[in-house]
Amino acid sequence: MSIILTEKAELRLRTFLRCTGDRAVPDKGIRLGVKDGGCNGYQYTLDITNKQKPDDIVEQLGKVRVYIDSQSAPLLNGVVVDYVDGLLESGFKFDNPNATGSCGCGQSFQAGNCTPAAVPCS
Repeated sequence: MSIILTEKAELRLRTFLRCTGDRAVPDKGIRLGVKDGGCNGYQYTLDITNKQKPDDIVEQLGKVRVYIDSQSAPLLNGVVVDYVDGLLESGFKFDNPNATGSCGCGQSFQAGNCTPAAVPCS
């Protein structure tokens, strides 16, 4: 499993982790995954967690612990997570080598023949 956090993304995620709840929780980290949805079929998910699920893959990326469920792992292998902070857009950006197509917002993607039905953007 290979996921890369850019320096900006890691800094931003560490900031979120420090600002949410009890800092002393030893397993506090980020849950990165994909779910059916979005305008291209799959949608990225990014949540704060402190519990490992039985099927999770856990990676320590710099100072950030990242939890990935086993079903999302093949679709996230090799993904680069960056953080963009600009005048027109701000947020996490995903550069996914497994994506065969993506939408303009960068939050939704296709992955070959295994992509579920897309949902129009609202």
